[in-house]
Amino acid sequence: MTDSPPTQPIALEARAQTGDRLSSPSAGRNKAVIAQTLSGLLPERARVIEIASGTGEHALACVAQRLDLSWTPSEPNPQSRASVDAWAQDAGGRIAPCLDLDVTQAGWSTGLGSFDALFCANMIHIAPWSAAVGVFDGAQTLLTPAGHLHLYGPFQDGEATAPSNLSFDADLKRRDPRWGVRALSDVDALAGSFGFERVSRIDMPANNLLLSWAKRS
Repeated sequence: MTDSPPTQPIALEARAQTGDRLSSPSAGRNKAVIAQTLSGLLPERARVIEIASGTGEHALACVAQRLDLSWTPSEPNPQSRASVDAWAQDAGGRIAPCLDLDVTQAGWSTGLGSFDALFCANMIHIAPWSAAVGVFDGAQTLLTPAGHLHLYGPFQDGEATAPSNLSFDADLKRRDPRWGVRALSDVDALAGSFGFERVSRIDMPANNLLLSWAKRS
């Protein structure tokens, strides 16, 4: 995996900024439902590592929903890391300093410890496929035996794919041919190659899904 990290945050929207805090319109719309839904999937006192934390608004919403969570965010972009850390000031110490992680780099998960869950929202479709590979590769060592990997975002699901997701896929590929709304079957196959099986699929607003995988016993 040799893709270089972006020098600027990858965002398909205009973001407001107050101090170091970036505000994402899409996160503003979906953070509450993500936090509520993910809350029902996480064990008590879960240690969560988030990949591609973006502005940090999802992290704050999730720990506000569940006061027992311990959250470790990560971002390869320094401006985004500063935003995550700024939002984390409202979390009462339950969000750790944002890590500088790029999942397209070999060995990115080394030395990070163990977690009960890995969460990643809206990343694998605006990144090369090697980013999805890196997420599952790292999850092998990061997650406890009972741990789960959770992905949120748009996916293609054969004939059931929403027309809006097909249009979004075409638009992403015009921007960068390495991007695209991923086929659910491809992600499941990738997960299987790293010893994971899908255990949950939850339909979310705006034709998004929250998908969960567990390690095979």
